[in-house]
Amino acid sequence: MGKSTLVRKMVLDWCYGLLPAFELLIPFSCEDLSSLGPAPASLCQLVAQRYTPLKEVLPLMSAAGSRLLFVLHGLEHLNLDFRLAGTGLCSDPEELGVPAAIIVNLLRKYMLPEASILVTTRPSAIGRIPSKYVGRYGEVCGFSDTNLQKLYFQLRLTQPDCGHSAGISATPAQGDHLVQMLSRNLEGHHQIATACFLPSYCWLVCATLHFLHAPTPAGQTLTSIYTSFLRLNFSGETLDSTDPSHLSLMAYAARTMGKLAYEGVSSRKTYFSEEDVRGCLEAGIKTEEEFQLLHVFHRDALRFFLAPCVEPGHLGTFVFTVPAMQEYLAALYIVLGLRKTTLQHVGKEVTELVGRVGEDVSLVLGIVAKLLPLRILPVLFNLLKVVPRVFGRLVGKSREAVAQAMVLEMFREEDYYNDDVLDQMGASILGVEGPRRHPDEPPEDEVFELFPVFMGGLLSAHNRAVLAQLGCPIKNLDALENAQAIKKKLGKLGRQALPPSELLDYLFFHYEFQNQRFSAEVLSSLRQLNLAGVRMTPLKCTVVATVLGSGKHTLDEVNLASCQLDPAGLRMLMPVFLRARKLGLQLNSLGPEACRDLRDLLLHDQCQITTLRLSNNPLTAAGVSLLLEGLKGNTSLTHLSLLHTGLGDEGLELLAAQLDHNHQLQELNVAYNGAGDKAALALAKAAREHPSLELLHLYFNELSSEGRQVLRDLGNTAEGGARVVASLTEGAAVSEYWSVILSEVQRNLNSWDWTRVRRHLELLLRDLEDNRGATLNPWRKAQLLRVEGEVKALLEQLENPGS
Repeated sequence: MGKSTLVRKMVLDWCYGLLPAFELLIPFSCEDLSSLGPAPASLCQLVAQRYTPLKEVLPLMSAAGSRLLFVLHGLEHLNLDFRLAGTGLCSDPEELGVPAAIIVNLLRKYMLPEASILVTTRPSAIGRIPSKYVGRYGEVCGFSDTNLQKLYFQLRLTQPDCGHSAGISATPAQGDHLVQMLSRNLEGHHQIATACFLPSYCWLVCATLHFLHAPTPAGQTLTSIYTSFLRLNFSGETLDSTDPSHLSLMAYAARTMGKLAYEGVSSRKTYFSEEDVRGCLEAGIKTEEEFQLLHVFHRDALRFFLAPCVEPGHLGTFVFTVPAMQEYLAALYIVLGLRKTTLQHVGKEVTELVGRVGEDVSLVLGIVAKLLPLRILPVLFNLLKVVPRVFGRLVGKSREAVAQAMVLEMFREEDYYNDDVLDQMGASILGVEGPRRHPDEPPEDEVFELFPVFMGGLLSAHNRAVLAQLGCPIKNLDALENAQAIKKKLGKLGRQALPPSELLDYLFFHYEFQNQRFSAEVLSSLRQLNLAGVRMTPLKCTVVATVLGSGKHTLDEVNLASCQLDPAGLRMLMPVFLRARKLGLQLNSLGPEACRDLRDLLLHDQCQITTLRLSNNPLTAAGVSLLLEGLKGNTSLTHLSLLHTGLGDEGLELLAAQLDHNHQLQELNVAYNGAGDKAALALAKAAREHPSLELLHLYFNELSSEGRQVLRDLGNTAEGGARVVASLTEGAAVSEYWSVILSEVQRNLNSWDWTRVRRHLELLLRDLEDNRGATLNPWRKAQLLRVEGEVKALLEQLENPGS
């Protein structure tokens, strides 16, 4: 790795005058020279053909002496013969000859003997040049110093002009934070540092971080990043140019490294012994030619995919250079159909044999049947037709095996409570903030949740086109049949309810697959989108919006509570929100600026939301004024929760003044908003006069005993109107909504101010005790006593959080 970069750097340095020792530099691509075939040409013609402006200086080549530098890039593409019987001597740059003969005479120093020559080649082709013609060997090494790695990452992740039109994050501080986390992980996680020894893997790390943290370009997927990474390194590379099969290096890697990767995924392991590696590399090798291919792969590419493990306790084993590469290659191994059972291997051979013999025998039987009316002949004739069809069904079974392998890994229950796969990738690169796991603790089970995602991604049209360039083609018909088999399996298992992180992984699979029609059909049964607790980064918002935004069926509920959403995320998810009936956005730190987007959502002509939960967001009165603009023109919303949204007196007074502009609202929750008696009473009066409102929650506001009594009296004086819930009691009895109030407290205890909650609970407890002492009804006393016990249990929980 790194030869092409070295040559480009050298040419640019020469152009800028940084190589003054050479008056003229002429680079040649040996791959281009090999494509010319046996057509004769002179050295001067090759130079003029490749670099037209150099025609005028061709006569100076002979006089340049050692100040002339030829750069021969990629010698492994040429088959050179240094024997005199194979390649004759030639010293004249004007004399015609095949390109390989010209290169041989340059290296012999028979043509332009004083010229300097730099040759780049893969290690396996070093022996093609006799050592007597070589003055010095050098090996292109990676970043042996971690400081160079850090400098590379700092340039790529924080500079606007290094690879992307914008930095990786919205602010330089965020980019610096990522670089610091990555640097700390490089220092503490030696396996990552070992992988980043190769600059190409540093590129992969940066590309993955851009994908995870920067705005995602349309159509870019994680699978396409890994496929492009392999194309950058292996595009057009054959394993051995001297082998008549011209097998691509990537196809050989898919067959051997893919087998090792898949066996690791199947057995849930990432560490491989030398015997494991040898077993996969040498499986099925029978001829000398196959051993030669193995030798070339071992010399040139094995270290690219596998690295010695440097983690304590696993020394002497091998791991894939980056963990995700194991899952990618395992997926490629399956999708290419390289995993076959013995029966499938035998079936293919029998099918081909019977097919060939059947044509000849059928012809003979057809002639004999006309001469001899034997009843057995038609039976034999039909039997020969049936046998290939029977074995041909094994191909269909292999399609089902692809689907089965993917679906089983995707719906593995023991992985249900892991982080989602995107957070896992980020942690593997940046490390985990906080204390590390103690070395003496038992290791966690290996997780391979990227494996099914990559399988879906590799079947997308874009990745199949790139794989074809790498010599790993997947036919359109095969991709279609695989997709149909996957759809069939997903139709059976995809209806089950998944935990939020696994549901996001499932949606990420569809995003990688990049087939909207397929996803729309498979996800048509999805009615509840529960991603509560999933950290919704811009990428995850893009994934959800891309996969579900184009669907047509209604979502009964979308729950995005505690997802760290911001206004930009709300805007991305707008197509999904327009399909929802119930929308939960609690605990997202959404401020007044987010209410502008929520207002636009409520005013959209396709909005069908009936329940909107915005509790525990700092909306404030400024945000409510925007929401009220949306409520004026909305005709679908019936339940609105603004619990603990910092409205204060101003917010409740705004609601009281403009509540009558909406005629559909049935329930409004403004509990725990710090409002006083005056604002609460004004809203309660407006609610009593509202034509459709049935229930108003006002508990846990800053209400005095007199204020609570006035609210109770208001509920008893007028017929009809909304019920106002301000306490655990109604008169001398327990409120029928006491369980609703206490369950809200229990649910939000971790996010509320415990001092305020304790004070409100003590006031409620005093009310209960006063009412219990004032009533003579034993049934009411029992009810009040029961609720007192619940309140006391909550108070004890606040006193002893560890319990």
